[in-house]
Amino acid sequence: MNYNDLRDNLAARYSKYTQDLSELAKMASKSDIINPKLYEKYDVKRGLRDVNGNGVVCGLTEISEIQAFGKDENGNKIPMDGQLYYRGISIRDLVEGERGRRFAFEEASFLLLFGRLPTQAQLERFRQILADFRSLPPSFVRDIIMKAPSRDMMNMLARCVLSLYSYDPRPDDTSKRNVLRQSLQLIAQFPLLAVYSQKAFAYYHSDASLFIHKPQAELSTAENILYMLREDCKFTALEAEVLDLCLVLHAEHGGGNNSTFTTHVVTSSGTDTYSSVAASLGSLKGPKHGGANIKVCEMFDCIKENVPDFDRGKLKDFVAKILNKEAYDHSGLVYGMGHAVYSLSDPRADILKQFAEKLAEEKHKEEEYEMRKYVAQAAAELIAEKRRIYKGVSPNVDFYSGFVYDMLGLPRELYTPFFAVSRIVGWSAHRIEEITNGGKIIRPGYQAVAKHQPYVPIEQRVAEEK
Repeated sequence: MNYNDLRDNLAARYSKYTQDLSELAKMASKSDIINPKLYEKYDVKRGLRDVNGNGVVCGLTEISEIQAFGKDENGNKIPMDGQLYYRGISIRDLVEGERGRRFAFEEASFLLLFGRLPTQAQLERFRQILADFRSLPPSFVRDIIMKAPSRDMMNMLARCVLSLYSYDPRPDDTSKRNVLRQSLQLIAQFPLLAVYSQKAFAYYHSDASLFIHKPQAELSTAENILYMLREDCKFTALEAEVLDLCLVLHAEHGGGNNSTFTTHVVTSSGTDTYSSVAASLGSLKGPKHGGANIKVCEMFDCIKENVPDFDRGKLKDFVAKILNKEAYDHSGLVYGMGHAVYSLSDPRADILKQFAEKLAEEKHKEEEYEMRKYVAQAAAELIAEKRRIYKGVSPNVDFYSGFVYDMLGLPRELYTPFFAVSRIVGWSAHRIEEITNGGKIIRPGYQAVAKHQPYVPIEQRVAEEK
């Protein structure tokens, strides 16, 4: 029985129990409803955020810092243009310092992992180590990636990562030296895992031709991604530069984001690197985290379909319909606008916007770029007016990253995996930091609110009315 037959057989078995599962789901829903007022009564910080939306401080880190608010002369908190620091160095300065001189992702990775900018000799050695690790075990592509390829690339990445455990001679050694070795291997291997998984998916599920290009030692991470992804292996210098920038901007974003916090939580249990990374991948897969740029792209597909002439008046009217839950997915959200932490601006979006404009010129998509700029402006005005958010609402990095990936011709199923290709650096740095400074397993408290009740013998139990 082949893969498709097995899947269809499993689907048939599931459909047999559809009614039973529906009834059980209703029962579970009733038993799991918690009165919202109890959160206030017990002062529970839902989502680990206070009433103002600020994250509850539960750890210390030297890896990165996010600044979204400043203080006036009276010490009052005021919104400010967002700042992001990698090991104390402004992301703006880091990007500007490397611009036009060399690819920056490897340098940013060295900075995040080791706490300092590398010398030329250290950078060359680091690149060589990544090049040496940029391969997969013998037959891994055939035995793991090509067999039963998943329709979801993030699940496929997680499966590959867990499978790599079996090929590691010291998988459970959590010493810093061994974890660093594992981290460097995964940083080097993630582009291969993502691209090859997509090729297998396209071959089995989209009837596309199958080709597997081996990475080239002399190419950077960004160049190798484009080289492996494209059938003719060709790309422009600007394409590689912009993709490299995306990798730098997504490499790290503080210890409190969902997937990085997952890294800290799982690492604190003492488990192996592969289990920790797989757990973080599961977090990043979520549409509220790593999948946001796909939602932005789908939203713009809807906008272009309904306002094909890009008329500004019609665009603003349609954005208003999205906000009023009358269009797109009826959620009332303009995806890519606003951020959980930043107030006036997201520095990553500010940087990427400049490069998106250059790439739009090369790809002859200037009109679409201008349309996105106007949608951002209109959305900010409408959100301030309708939601009474006056601190300012600006585009976040997802507003432009999906557009950049689209112009680069990247398949959408790879958008979130490429986030992981970059963020594995931050996860690795935080895992090492947790191992170095940890000791206690991370275990927050939950207040039990269920009423105590007696045990009832089965012959005396009565089913609830539907």
